[in-house]
Amino acid sequence: MSGHSKWATIKHKKGALDAKRGRVWSKVIKEITVAARIGGGDQNANPRLRGAILSAKAVNMPADNIDRAIKKGTGALEGQHYEDATYEGYGPGGVAMLITVTTDNKNRTVSEVRSILSKHGGNMGESGCVNWMFSKKGFFTIPKSQISEDALLDIVLNAGAEDLTAQKDYYEVTTPYELFDAVKHAVEQKKLVPILAELTMIPQSTVKLEEDKARSMLKLMEALDDHDDVQKVYANFDVSDEVMEAIASE
Repeated sequence: MSGHSKWATIKHKKGALDAKRGRVWSKVIKEITVAARIGGGDQNANPRLRGAILSAKAVNMPADNIDRAIKKGTGALEGQHYEDATYEGYGPGGVAMLITVTTDNKNRTVSEVRSILSKHGGNMGESGCVNWMFSKKGFFTIPKSQISEDALLDIVLNAGAEDLTAQKDYYEVTTPYELFDAVKHAVEQKKLVPILAELTMIPQSTVKLEEDKARSMLKLMEALDDHDDVQKVYANFDVSDEVMEAIASE
């Protein structure tokens, strides 16, 4: 799995999402609103909305907040009009990047994202320059302390997962995009609690970064993540667990 997924796992374990809960909630509300506007307010018939609600619950968002965001999206309540956009570019070391945003002003957001990339050794690319390098997938990380590899392999493969790999402290499970819910249900049925469970973009190949470049790349990702309009940042870099943890502890 690429470095951005390792970084997401470490951030989750450190509680970084709780430290920025206000900002996280704002981003999730935007995603719920757009998902409901595009696909309707019934999560059973709207996979994107269902995923957004799962994200909201993962950061302990109250049900009332979720309901209001859905109603704003469907027009039942008045609210801000948001749009989706995806920007493509490159980070330090030639790393390919996809940056998804939800914004009420595309001109402002693209200018600010371009500025962040430039300040951290990256640059914006043309539409389509790196999107082909990524595939939509479901992704889980599950602590090794919860289950043996053979037992987990049996559970997730029977539910439709594509791959399971063992990292230092946890397993990574990759699923087809459309079977994410089935694998999630199978995992929950066995009382397993993933560190991370999300729909994501998986790179088809990765660029190996040494410590200095990896540090620059992660600073760029954090700067983008701190932008209120940025929903997700995907990148095709890889770095060793030891280097990643050393950087995360700084």
